[in-house]
Amino acid sequence: MIDGRVDADLHGYYFEELKVGMTALYGKTLTDADVLMFTGVSGDTNPLHQNREFASRTQFGEPIVHGMLTASLLSTLIGTRLPGPGCIYMDQSLKFTVPVRVGDTVTARVEIIELDGERPYATLDTSCLVDGEVVLKGQARVKVPKKEAPKADES
Repeated sequence: MIDGRVDADLHGYYFEELKVGMTALYGKTLTDADVLMFTGVSGDTNPLHQNREFASRTQFGEPIVHGMLTASLLSTLIGTRLPGPGCIYMDQSLKFTVPVRVGDTVTARVEIIELDGERPYATLDTSCLVDGEVVLKGQARVKVPKKEAPKADES
């Protein structure tokens, strides 16, 4: 329930309820199973992600998690918490700064930095962190549903 709304699980925030500075977090420890399932869904079979022998000969020395798997945690956060269900991703910029490894707990974070009521769009600062270190940063823009105006009584 958000701000006393019963439908919050289905609708998330409406545009009118958003404020610059609102933040949300989502954390997940990434496992070998997560990497394997992401490989299957995405088709990204780069051996850097699953082949220990191959990865041991790279600059990383061991397999690393797909960057887009890490970035998908932002989609989880935006689509389920802030602004939440009903919003539509319009664009996302990403900069990967540090590799993520299996077993790392990644915390995705979003903060509303701008609201455009004409469209209605929200711009969010996005980041993912491991042990407080930024591993991914960027910005997202999402379209957020507005509250429907009350309908006039037809009696």
